[in-house]
Amino acid sequence: MLLRSLAAAAALLLSSTSGVLAEEPLALRGMGSFHVGGKLVEISGRPVKDVVFTPGGTPARVDPNGTYQTGQMYVQYFLPQNERGSVPLLLWHGGGMTGVNYESTPDGRQGWLEFFLRKGWAVYNSDAVERGRAGWAMYPDVIPGEPVFLTTANPFERFRIGQGANSYNADPAKRRYLPGSQFPAEGYDNFVKQIVPRWTSTDQMIIDAYIAEVDRVCPCVISFHSQSGQFGFKVAQARPDKVKALIAVEPAGIGDPAAVAVLKDIPVLMVFGDYIEQDARWPAIRKTATDFGDKIKAAGGSVDVVNLPTIGIKGNSHMMMMDKNNLEVAQVIQDWLTKKGLTK
Repeated sequence: MLLRSLAAAAALLLSSTSGVLAEEPLALRGMGSFHVGGKLVEISGRPVKDVVFTPGGTPARVDPNGTYQTGQMYVQYFLPQNERGSVPLLLWHGGGMTGVNYESTPDGRQGWLEFFLRKGWAVYNSDAVERGRAGWAMYPDVIPGEPVFLTTANPFERFRIGQGANSYNADPAKRRYLPGSQFPAEGYDNFVKQIVPRWTSTDQMIIDAYIAEVDRVCPCVISFHSQSGQFGFKVAQARPDKVKALIAVEPAGIGDPAAVAVLKDIPVLMVFGDYIEQDARWPAIRKTATDFGDKIKAAGGSVDVVNLPTIGIKGNSHMMMMDKNNLEVAQVIQDWLTKKGLTK
């Protein structure tokens, strides 16, 4: 008994001196993954080739003509033992990203996936069509156009991390961050390793796959970020009976303005970070989103808009799920969900 007490005291002292109290171990009743959505596409007219797959290997004949599986999406889920969310929570990432955005921060801290799991939510985290583990399809045969790739400087200057154009430098010591920025400087180089190619021509494929996820998993709450703004709203418009709430984290797109009345029974939370007024693009992006919210309210719906600096949470970039105060932002969302009666 004495030894156990001493060990417990030592563990408490260790956690206290490190400035962090260790959380309880996570208890899951299940976890897993699946692919959902997509369709079969026939390709013809391509030349047959002999391909050497391994240096020094024997060539293999590859005929690219035939049937391909395309447009599928990857979903990973975690089910807590003590479930306190009334429905599952779906996390949808933004453009050029994957579900890794929510897993942990690029400097190794707890991400939103674990935060909401610890709050008792069954969490479904996805890689959208053509991202991460969802798989690619041939272009331009299946997907029109070419993928868009981002330089290491692009998100630094565009996601309200640095001080706009020419604020990025390959030397971390010379990068010019916005004053008071909450983005973890030591994690930026790791963050850009998460970035993947994206298309501007796959929107409908992505929406179709998200609808397939909703049909399989929901009723649910959907939290979506940036590019997935239009996906979150449009999928909810397509399946209003299956969506219990929408959390729009700096949405860069909106739903169908002609069908806003469909959203009148789905509460919406919009969350925006800091430095928006200083940016060339984000005042217009935010106005487009809040104008859409006003249309929902005019149709009888409920829309709450939170500009984080006005409630005392400052320094947030566009990637607020990665910022040093990411759990404080997540708590704002959790409190709103509780207020809306979506927690047990």
